[in-house]
Amino acid sequence: MANTPVVAVGAPDAFGWRKVTIDDRPAGRVRSAKGLQRLLHRSGIPFAHDIRWHGGDGTAWPDHPCRRRVHGLLMATGLLATAYVFVRIGMSDTFTALTYLGRMTGFIFLLMAVTEVVAAAATFDYWGKREIRYSGTVILIGAAASLSASAVLLFIQLHGGRYTHWLLLWCALVPWSLWTLSVLIHGRAWKGLPNPRRIAIGVVISTLLAFANLAYTHVYVPSTTAPLIEITTAFGTPSLNEERTKLFVPFHFQVKNSGQIPVYVLGSIYWVYGKPVSAKPEDSARRRVIRSDEFIQPSGRPLNPGEDWAQDEVAVIDRPAETPFETIRIETEAWVARKDRMAINNDYVTLRKQSSTLRKEKKDQSPPGPESPYYRYQGNVANSNEILNMTRGRQRITLWHTTDPSAPYVAVRLGPPDENKPFTPTSSPKEQRDRGRYGLSLVRGSVTQKPLAELRERAEALVEHRTGVTPMTGPGTAP
Repeated sequence: MANTPVVAVGAPDAFGWRKVTIDDRPAGRVRSAKGLQRLLHRSGIPFAHDIRWHGGDGTAWPDHPCRRRVHGLLMATGLLATAYVFVRIGMSDTFTALTYLGRMTGFIFLLMAVTEVVAAAATFDYWGKREIRYSGTVILIGAAASLSASAVLLFIQLHGGRYTHWLLLWCALVPWSLWTLSVLIHGRAWKGLPNPRRIAIGVVISTLLAFANLAYTHVYVPSTTAPLIEITTAFGTPSLNEERTKLFVPFHFQVKNSGQIPVYVLGSIYWVYGKPVSAKPEDSARRRVIRSDEFIQPSGRPLNPGEDWAQDEVAVIDRPAETPFETIRIETEAWVARKDRMAINNDYVTLRKQSSTLRKEKKDQSPPGPESPYYRYQGNVANSNEILNMTRGRQRITLWHTTDPSAPYVAVRLGPPDENKPFTPTSSPKEQRDRGRYGLSLVRGSVTQKPLAELRERAEALVEHRTGVTPMTGPGTAP
């Protein structure tokens, strides 16, 4: 009897482990009767040996292996799903974000993805043997990051975004992370961590500062800094043909980005109006389009800060001596979009289609009127970062340029690619709000006009100077 070993099994702890000692020497920990049997078998002691039980007899095994494995599987699945989201955002923004800060944010998301993967690996230890001291703390940090990210993404999508398949994932991750945190907090997962309160306060403050910095750099600064596009027009030197039946009026356009924001010039249009001579106010307000076209080509080209674009055009006035016009007036417009908020694919420039082609393809949902001539630019738009792509989805921008001689104009629409609505010249409040998000705006240039008589006199003076012949001013007047 003196050589009979003394086996003692301690009370179960909060994790279900019971310490086993043989002759007052630690032999290991077990969670079930089968585990105790295997431990005694390795020590050469039969399971039927007399055992001293403390804190419960041989039936006190509070561990539930099935529930423990299910909890571990659910936690690992949620953490890996969050890691996939972070990798998707990080890989996209690190290399393709439109701003430097966006690329730095993408790199931070990649680091957070590594944390989520480490936390998923820690679930095997935490819901297994719990040999690593801080495995529960790592899972707690991963779940807190998942809750913060999924809650913010869900908020963004519900307030200003539109439905995408990612919405289902946010709706699943938010309750999952709340459940994970409640289980970990109830089980005191941070047990063994020195100064847990200080660490928690530091994590909370760092997270708040990070979100505040992101909000300042991605929301406040872009909103307060607006693009500055200047469009100016100047008349050139007019000239007459040899028969003096046509007056050629050249004019010069210049577009300059005088601000700090790069833009896309989606489309442009100019009008050369002739204002008729009349003593009646209602008749003098009437005017007719002499010439109209786009003056910035190709449409969709970028215009960076400090860059300018110049173009020369010529308007032809038939029979200037008999025309009813009193003045020649030039007006300009251009639609621009902020390059730091969107990226347009090359299809916008290359896929210009005429109205006749669209009608043959049965894709004519454009300016009204079965015979209205026009051409259309259309291309898909990506957001400035992957977070907005997930919450807002891809967009499509369409620009119509009508070439009706009586009333040419340019119209723009921004919407989802699968949206199929007929054209309307007015925009809804939702469309106006979406335009503001992408910095889509209409820029009107300076208005330039000159009396037609002055242009004729300059042209005739030029002819006289070139030929040395004084123009006839009436019948019977010799040259």
